[in-house]
Amino acid sequence: MAKYQFRVEVTPQYLPEQSAPSQGIHSFAYTITITNAGEVAAQLISRHWIITNAVGQTEEVRGLGVVGHQPLLKPGEAFQYTSGCRLATPTGSMRGSYFCVAEDGTRFEADIPEFILHDGAQRVLH
Repeated sequence: MAKYQFRVEVTPQYLPEQSAPSQGIHSFAYTITITNAGEVAAQLISRHWIITNAVGQTEEVRGLGVVGHQPLLKPGEAFQYTSGCRLATPTGSMRGSYFCVAEDGTRFEADIPEFILHDGAQRVLH
């Protein structure tokens, strides 16, 4: 087991009731579970997202904490939150990282693995 390690799991979901495909608005929610899989308590300080739509347009988002929180997690503890984004295309992807500081002052980053955002529609390819 690594001394400093946050494990990140993501469950994305399309939100048809908040989307307007004819206007290029595709809304998604994602639920993230962050688990301290390391040996030392650590706090999530900030986030960095790279959001890419289906035509390759990329947006970067940086900010303090997640949904207004900067959770301090002891080994084995988890924090879960739900947030969202809008894309101009029906599919895209997100990836990123969390900047964290351990109780002993060590700084580290926790990778957020890339995940796919998809509206679930079946498309016919010609």
